[in-house]
Amino acid sequence: MPNDRKNVSHHILPTAANLLGICFLMVTFIKASGLKNRTILDDFAGLAIIIFLFASIFSYAAMRSATKSEVYERVADLIFILGLGLMAFITLIVAFEVIY
Repeated sequence: MPNDRKNVSHHILPTAANLLGICFLMVTFIKASGLKNRTILDDFAGLAIIIFLFASIFSYAAMRSATKSEVYERVADLIFILGLGLMAFITLIVAFEVIY
């Protein structure tokens, strides 16, 4: 089993790019809605944008690299999971109106 990779980077890149766009929409919605504590949500959404951007970059690097593709893919996977967790946290804050 020398080549046991699952090539998840081919799935991470388009999904992280889509979630990056959703985060931009969240920031736009938060700013347009005039929420009282919008700066906290803005900060979290901005952080999610950065996280998904790095997941996209590392995923692309994994597909393009011949020597370090496994390392880049693992980093992209971990960063992507971190971004998903942060988006879930933001969604829970908005859904349950924790900070309003």
